[in-house]
Amino acid sequence: MANPVVVITGASDGIGAEAARQLHAMGKTVVVVGRSRTKTKAVADELGVAHYVADFSQLSQVRQLAADLRKDLPRIDVLANNAGGILAQRELTVDGHEKTMQVNHLAPFLLTTLLLDILIASRASVINTSSVAHRLFSDFDINDLELEKHYTQRIAYGNAKLENILFTKELQTRYGDQGLSAAAFHPGAVASNFASETDSLMRYVYGSSLKKLFLLSPAKGADTLVWLASSTPGVDWQPGEYYVKRRVAQASAKANDPVLARELWEQSEKFCAQ
Repeated sequence: MANPVVVITGASDGIGAEAARQLHAMGKTVVVVGRSRTKTKAVADELGVAHYVADFSQLSQVRQLAADLRKDLPRIDVLANNAGGILAQRELTVDGHEKTMQVNHLAPFLLTTLLLDILIASRASVINTSSVAHRLFSDFDINDLELEKHYTQRIAYGNAKLENILFTKELQTRYGDQGLSAAAFHPGAVASNFASETDSLMRYVYGSSLKKLFLLSPAKGADTLVWLASSTPGVDWQPGEYYVKRRVAQASAKANDPVLARELWEQSEKFCAQ
């Protein structure tokens, strides 16, 4: 197919911006989405591509983004749900949800489901940026998605990255037979602005002048995302799986629980309907 359309969220910097650059160089029609108007426009202008601005802490902006994409794009061949990160102390969004969960999981869930008919018609790939943090930090309770009982920044982030994989699994279960292909991946520890909005130890690790010695460059961190977005599902990669360094990796037991994946989907639908 000539010039497949690739929509990348969280593309104003980091691995999202690097993936946009690499996929654009491959001849893909790249669409960049970011929270910062200035930074997102800068990436778009650099590449000469379309861009959209949306703050995922407001579901109304996600709904508007979906409406704009539906209006402007005749097809979407790849949707890369890459926006997210570890955030500050527990707070609720204007929608009434715990912010880390909403930005990392609920907003991408809403965007994807609002675009489902286009994605299915395009036989699209949906690629969700997860993290090994789902194994290291999560303490997941389907009955406490808002973390009212025991919140820490790391648990909130680990849970959200687990939710990314559960969403991937359930998306594949529900729509894989209609031509949709979903995958999640861990990009590695990437030298970026990750954790800049927190007071956690990770903020100092990622903000240190030594970070380039110990962390991957954004270009290397984007490698698996670019590979998934530019190769053929069912041939080059297996839909419904979690990837690290272009290989299927072992996710946690909860990440592979089909009942939990279904329950999370149903709860997410309820949250988005409020």
